[in-house]
Amino acid sequence: MAASPRLSIVIPALNEADTIESILGPLQPLREELAEIILVDGGSEDDTVERAAERVDRLLRSERGRARQMNAGARTARGEILLFLHADTLLPAGAAEAVLEAMDRGTRDWGRFDLRLSGRHPLLRMVETMINLRSRLNGIATGDQAIFVRHELFEEIGGYEEIPLMEDVALSRELRKRGRPACLGIRVTTSSRRWEAGGIWRTILLMWRLRWAYARGADPGQLARHYGCENK
Repeated sequence: MAASPRLSIVIPALNEADTIESILGPLQPLREELAEIILVDGGSEDDTVERAAERVDRLLRSERGRARQMNAGARTARGEILLFLHADTLLPAGAAEAVLEAMDRGTRDWGRFDLRLSGRHPLLRMVETMINLRSRLNGIATGDQAIFVRHELFEEIGGYEEIPLMEDVALSRELRKRGRPACLGIRVTTSSRRWEAGGIWRTILLMWRLRWAYARGADPGQLARHYGCENK
């Protein structure tokens, strides 16, 4: 682990044994140069923890819930910049350097990456294009886009709101009050399993309904219970 890491990569995980090694593997060179890796497990019932243990600098356990897990990781982080990476999202080569370069310009205090979905279905290309375009236009990032933020600013706004759904939207709204995000063209690749398992069109419509309801003031807990989509 870097003696004084500039970047802390915080990964919330729950039952990700099948993929966690492939996510952590490409991050290993960063541990020697400029980053620390913090994995926060939310009570996995498989061997996620065992597979991850030697590939992270800090392994924490917390109550289930992405927002809660990411806040727990941020509290122990030493880096001046926090990068929140979902356990099914692959950070490409050069991503860490791109984050530091964007932050060093001094014009942005937070940001996100463009997104690529892992599946091959043509509709997924449309989905990822719309997500990236929408984010550039409205300044709202999804968690799948690997949000990064200055540690000091994250603490100043109180971190993630610990809600079971839409925690990424809530965080983006608060950060957007302080400035627009840095929108990096480098693409992180996130698993398309959610889209494929639920049906791509059905998942698109579900996401629209959820965002529309949340924008109109619906309680995230009620939305999660009603649609059965509480995050990990």
